[in-house]
Amino acid sequence: MTRSLASFSFLALAGAAAAASSPLAQAGPAATITVSHELDIARPSETVVLPWSEINRALPGALIQRIAVKDAAGRVLPYQVTNIAPLAKDPNNVGIAYGELIFQHSFAAGEKRALFTVEKIDTVAPPFPVKALARFVPERLDDFAWENDKLAHRTYGPALGAPAASPGAKEVLVTSGLDIWFKRVPYPVVDRWYNKGHDHYHKDEGEGMDMYNVGKTRGAGGTGVWDGTVLYTGKNFSGWKVLANGPVRAVFELSYDSWDAGGTPVSEVKRFTVDAGHYLDRIDSTFTFAGKPGIDVAVGLNKTPTDKGQNPSIKVGNKAPGILMQWVEQASNGAMGTAIVLPSATGFTEDRLNHLVVAPAASGKPLRYYAGAAWSRAGEILTGQDWERYLVAHAARDASPVNVSVAATP
Repeated sequence: MTRSLASFSFLALAGAAAAASSPLAQAGPAATITVSHELDIARPSETVVLPWSEINRALPGALIQRIAVKDAAGRVLPYQVTNIAPLAKDPNNVGIAYGELIFQHSFAAGEKRALFTVEKIDTVAPPFPVKALARFVPERLDDFAWENDKLAHRTYGPALGAPAASPGAKEVLVTSGLDIWFKRVPYPVVDRWYNKGHDHYHKDEGEGMDMYNVGKTRGAGGTGVWDGTVLYTGKNFSGWKVLANGPVRAVFELSYDSWDAGGTPVSEVKRFTVDAGHYLDRIDSTFTFAGKPGIDVAVGLNKTPTDKGQNPSIKVGNKAPGILMQWVEQASNGAMGTAIVLPSATGFTEDRLNHLVVAPAASGKPLRYYAGAAWSRAGEILTGQDWERYLVAHAARDASPVNVSVAATP
């Protein structure tokens, strides 16, 4: 199993009051960032991403731990600077070896342009609470878990898929499906829930619960190769790599060893991008195979995702462009929505275990889709109509990304 970690996250204090009394308010040279878009709808928690090289060009010598990012009202915003090239060097200490600057802004409906500044400061910017994170969980049979302030997930590694040393010695599950942990608190819960254990996190003890079933299904967002009749799926992930780890965005990769897809060996690497404030994660799946120009990939949702005794009422909807959604009313665990948004989808189908949305994939070229869920007890998505509106807006935002420009402040 590959195990590596490479990320830089430096953040500014939040709040105008903190900015006014903090050394962060002592600003020097600055750069101006303009962010615009063409939609009339609101864009909550819009993630603004720009190459650090643009900041370095407009603000030479800026160091990632000695800047403040501010909105037009002067409020200091949490930010993150990633470095996905861990061997990059900066021998002259001029701040050029980094990847991207990331921060967020919530556009109101009709607000199509916003201005921000990046300023040099004369002290070190303190860290901001992490809202997006991912980690390998060796204490629980090689799980990999990730979360943001809305939702948590996990999936399963080699230890869970290996035969038990003796009958009944441990749970054995072979699947590349994706699990959901439903939250109703904004702070991280993954570490606490693993500590309190299986018999507790399957109950809502105030923070949420694991009430989603995966088993042999695709869970909420697992993939497979579809031949028109049969879905060929891989096993548990075999390797992992964390590329960035909050506070605003977590990025990681999971790799899956080759499996037989109807006579064609296929392997997969998934890159997950997990942003604060979003119910859907972005997933870029790259499949590698030979002997044919392309394959059809299906992304799935488990047909029977609830615990026993919940007597669920499940509504399934298919909408263009590539939106596959479920809304599940349960007897005592509230209601939950799950969804896939696959912009390049060519159709919808199903097998015995899963509802599926299908798209073509070429070897070595990422297939992008979004997967996630929401829970009524979290207090924001309360009905199936709410969930559908959220997904339609998400698809529109994906199709019309924001435009970002940087200039030195006069």
